[in-house]
Amino acid sequence: MNPLKEPMRTLAYVCPACRQPVIVERSAFQLAASASRLPCPCGKSALRVEPDGTHARLCVPCLACGRDHTVACSARALLEEKVLAFSCAATGLDCCYVGEEGPVFAAMKRLEGATDKLGPKDGERGAFLDELVMHEVLSELKEIAQRDGISCTCGSHRWKLQVNYSSVDLFCADCGAAMRIPAATADDIDDICCKTRLLIRGGEGR
Repeated sequence: MNPLKEPMRTLAYVCPACRQPVIVERSAFQLAASASRLPCPCGKSALRVEPDGTHARLCVPCLACGRDHTVACSARALLEEKVLAFSCAATGLDCCYVGEEGPVFAAMKRLEGATDKLGPKDGERGAFLDELVMHEVLSELKEIAQRDGISCTCGSHRWKLQVNYSSVDLFCADCGAAMRIPAATADDIDDICCKTRLLIRGGEGR
């Protein structure tokens, strides 16, 4: 890597108006120096990033619920993490990614596979984005749990589970750390089937 080359960050979301992926590149300096507005070419949505000292706020258009979500993260994470994923609070479906180009493009490809399953904007929504995928993911989680394969870096083996529209959240019962398991596409089934253990990052691991 050229040490003189300015670090670049890739930001991506799916426009709720035209349903097309919006992927833009900005330098770390641009994101840290001033507020950025990253519009969809259709002109009906825009991702906004507002730096605020050691933190940053993002206003993210969401295809899943049709609303904008305001989320926050540390400035360091925004400018340095390999990939950050921000999710819709109502559905659990990812709505925005920030990070290195390769991981962001890979995450967007999977997100597009999930959003293809969303019905019409005003259509009736089922309990899950894909009931078969959710059933398979929950079955695999049950098998891992029966082998005592779910633990936290704080040392705890006690956990709680929350089932969302397109994902499953695991929470450490002792330190409160969380881990999200996607449950939207066939790739998500393949991913969980490959795992014999799940480690929640909390306590000493943070």
